Amino acid sequence: MTHLECSLCSRKFEAGKVHNLCECGGPLLVRYDLEKLRHTWNRDQVASGPNSMWRYGPVLPPTRQSSIISLGEGMTPLIRTRRLGRRIGVDQLWIKDEGLNPTGSFKARGLSCAVSMAVELGIPKLAIPSAGNAASAMAAYAAAAGLEAHIFMPRDVPQANFVECKAYGARVTLVDGLISDCAKLVASGAAREGWFDVTTLKEPYRVEGKKTMGYELAEQMSWQLPDAIFYPTGGGVGIIGMWKAFGEMEALGWIGAKRPKMIAVQVEGCQPVVRAFQQGGARSEFWENAHTVASGLRVPKPLGDFLILNAVRESGGTAIAVSDAELLDAGIRLASEEGLFITPEGAACVSALEKLLADGTLKRDEKIVIYNTGAGLKYLEAYSTRFPRQSSGEQDKLGGLITPR
Repeated sequence: MTHLECSLCSRKFEAGKVHNLCECGGPLLVRYDLEKLRHTWNRDQVASGPNSMWRYGPVLPPTRQSSIISLGEGMTPLIRTRRLGRRIGVDQLWIKDEGLNPTGSFKARGLSCAVSMAVELGIPKLAIPSAGNAASAMAAYAAAAGLEAHIFMPRDVPQANFVECKAYGARVTLVDGLISDCAKLVASGAAREGWFDVTTLKEPYRVEGKKTMGYELAEQMSWQLPDAIFYPTGGGVGIIGMWKAFGEMEALGWIGAKRPKMIAVQVEGCQPVVRAFQQGGARSEFWENAHTVASGLRVPKPLGDFLILNAVRESGGTAIAVSDAELLDAGIRLASEEGLFITPEGAACVSALEKLLADGTLKRDEKIVIYNTGAGLKYLEAYSTRFPRQSSGEQDKLGGLITPR
């Protein structure tokens, strides 16, 4: 790491110091001496690293091994989905299953990196607004590091996220509102209580952890990127991070200039990026009355919207929204076809793929990767609407379990 750079105005900031946003409001991105790394680190050396995202340590920000707080995040499976592929007519289709990360979601990558840097920089108290999975991950890594964790979540987050955070010893506040309302409470309390704000992109290091999804995908595909990547887009840091990773890998000489079409997937009840993409806007506008069963996609206005839109447009990709009904049905069908029980957010990408194949946006002979961002078991409330429980009398009639009398 050489320095940090504002993604809006390009102002440079010193590494090894505590930073949030630039004065202009732009998120900061970490920069590395990639020319030097090109001569000291090659992709053949990666396989000898740890079986986690820290195998890419030379392009991650901690400078001391003792700072790293790891629970084994990364190196998630890339699964060929043959039955789904046959049904929709795509021969080369994979799901990158981030649900097998610690705390059951891709958020483990970003929070492992952010908490590691908090340890390195001597930050004792962390605060985060979250729709659920980021809170779980922050609570877990803060517990592993012995740091104080303050979490603000909408009151209707999945029960699994709330219970996890409490079990990890975090201080949890449930908020009547959206993640944007939670973010306001974190911001107002940070200065007063001495918390460091770990809100998405308000600190520079979560994106560094998430970019490892791009490095990992390239390694698992023998350093040949796919033709298209579907990504469920709430805060969109996964797209931002992977796009950054692809640029770094090209500078290292590990891949060529070809990029996958980056496809941002949202839901009809909250689609600020889709609307901005369709209208040709550089930034999104706040989505009023945001609602969806996919809690991770209920982000009314992503802070890094301009970075998401840049990646989508520069890659020749697109942005698309699906309905709650479509994503739940897609998730259930995928489970029955492939044995993969994925999040509603990931399931939204399955539905989006079918739509883009039908309208000709994607060709059926392209190599396609869907990112599933978490485990379906964390969203039982959402999926249970498709499986109402029967009364004991109805079960008796159907030959189900009979309650002893």
